[in-house]
Amino acid sequence: MPAFLDAPLRRLLPALVLVMMAMPALAAGETASSSLPWWFWPLALFVTCFLIGIVAVPAGIGGGTLFVPIVGGFFPFHLDFVRGAGLLVALASALAAGPMLLRSGLANLRLALPLALLASISSIAGAMLGLALPANAMQIALGVIVLAIVALMLVTKKAEHPEVAQPDPLAAALGIHGVFFDGASGQFARWQVHRTPLALFLFLLIGLIGGLFGIGAGWANVPVLNMVMGAPLKVAAGTSGLILSLSSASASWYYINSGATLPMIAVPSVIGMILGARIGAHLLHVLKSSHIRKMVIVLLAFAGLRAILKGTGLWM
Repeated sequence: MPAFLDAPLRRLLPALVLVMMAMPALAAGETASSSLPWWFWPLALFVTCFLIGIVAVPAGIGGGTLFVPIVGGFFPFHLDFVRGAGLLVALASALAAGPMLLRSGLANLRLALPLALLASISSIAGAMLGLALPANAMQIALGVIVLAIVALMLVTKKAEHPEVAQPDPLAAALGIHGVFFDGASGQFARWQVHRTPLALFLFLLIGLIGGLFGIGAGWANVPVLNMVMGAPLKVAAGTSGLILSLSSASASWYYINSGATLPMIAVPSVIGMILGARIGAHLLHVLKSSHIRKMVIVLLAFAGLRAILKGTGLWM
């Protein structure tokens, strides 16, 4: 085990490795799914989502970003149902972690609400477009966007505490600033943001993509909050969950109204995600985000390649 991994992360790695080792078996099991008992797939969804929830909150990417490519690629469900459940999963992980993050100051309502409003509006448009497109085309597009997310995560260099000389006029008018306690350093840190108008435009695009693929948008929320607006990395990760809870709720209603949500997929996934996200919210205080980020990159790259191969028919 590498020395740079701390103790809590060492305890998570064996479970995550087992999930990755089980994925080929799950994919192979699609052809023989009729021979499996009815409870196998709901149980597999619960365990998978529990582990996803643990890593999603500290990474600040939202449960749907991992859920849709993994479940869409390795479980025998139509992608429309997976995307519908993915938005509910992203919503569940955000809501489960939200109260703890708000109490600790790692999430900020004044920062989240203006961005979430625009992301919610565009996510509905994305959901309408996603259900109108063929499943194979969406599978390939999902794989491409997931690999693009991996590339974004590899090239972006996030700062733990960006320097913001002074807030822009809109941020000052909205009172977007705060103080949080960093458990890793044991100190209180003040923060403020800038470039708010640019961030509002970017969140329109983020909401559209999140609703289109059902993956939420934590993968993009955190870079925009941290690198564009200058919010500290932990505040960006925590606030990302609040934004996800609003934008995912908006898009998920369209999937539910269109009949693209199955309880057998959604219920065990949401329960597993809620339980895992509560653990992940506690780990956000003690784990270094960079360690979690490395594991997420590996999982996303594997799932993205699988989605492309499944969409093209090369690996069914």
